[in-house]
Amino acid sequence: MGVRIRMKRLGRKHRPFFRICVMPQHKHREAPPIEEVGTYDPMVADKAARVKMNLERIQYWISVGAQPSEAVAALIKKVKTNSFGTAKSAPALQTPKPLPVKAAPEGEGEAAPAAEGSEG
Repeated sequence: MGVRIRMKRLGRKHRPFFRICVMPQHKHREAPPIEEVGTYDPMVADKAARVKMNLERIQYWISVGAQPSEAVAALIKKVKTNSFGTAKSAPALQTPKPLPVKAAPEGEGEAAPAAEGSEG
C-alpha cells in the first residue's frame, strides 16, 4: 500500500487551514493520518510564517517510500530554500471620479415664457 504526504483541510468556509499529514494513498482526506508532520495556514500575512514543518520526519517518510503531493512538494522546496518571495503591496489609492454635472432640461426654459403669454 502506498503512503503519501498530503494536506488535510480544516477550518471553516473562506478561512482554510491545512495539516500536512502522512496517510495511506487510498484513504479519503478526512481519514485518520499515520502521522501529522506540519501545518499550513494560507491566511497568515507573513509568507515565511505560513508553513510549519518537521523536516526530519518528512525526510524519514520520503526515505521509506512516501511520496509528497504536488502542493506539499512545493512547500517542502520553499521551506528548504527559504524562498517564499515577498507579499504584494496594497494597490495605490485612486481619487474618485468627479460626479457628472446635471444640465437643465431644454424644455423647461422655453415652457415658462409661453405659459405667461397665454394667460394675459
